[in-house]
Amino acid sequence: MIAEENLVQELQHPQTSSQAFEVLVDTYKERLYWHIRRIVLNHEDADDVLQNTFIKVYRNIDGFKGDSKLYSWMYRIATNESLTLLKNKARKLDIGNAELQDRMLHNLQADVYFEGDQIQLKLQKAIATLPEKQKLVFNMKYFEALKYTEISEILETSVGGLKASYHLAVKKIEAYLKKG
Repeated sequence: MIAEENLVQELQHPQTSSQAFEVLVDTYKERLYWHIRRIVLNHEDADDVLQNTFIKVYRNIDGFKGDSKLYSWMYRIATNESLTLLKNKARKLDIGNAELQDRMLHNLQADVYFEGDQIQLKLQKAIATLPEKQKLVFNMKYFEALKYTEISEILETSVGGLKASYHLAVKKIEAYLKKG
């Protein structure tokens, strides 16, 4: 696998950008897809957001200064694109975020791409009850096994704040699962 710094240089160079972009997509598409999917819950929406994420990365790679890791920057774009999609969906349907989450969870049960059992569905319902930030932190830590320092780069939040958010998220999920 190509080193991240070399990949960024190749992405920013006109003669190597197309080939480097293919490497970038191959390297990160699955991880980014699942990150997005955990936020938007729907396969088609996740595909759309993933595509938008890569388009933004391609268009803005020249502005990438290397202040964070490349994948942290891409995760930040993917997260923002996912949240924008949810906000637009709620606005278009003229409903609040809570009602949108309920609808998305209901649709998840009917989604042919959802391979989870009842336990996974119950976990998704528990996660859906969390505030946005706790949901993001929980998903990145629990499902993606990212380190707090990596999540801190992506969400631009302190490690201490992230630890508190994760702890609260776990407590709320445990309480939801216990009540049954």
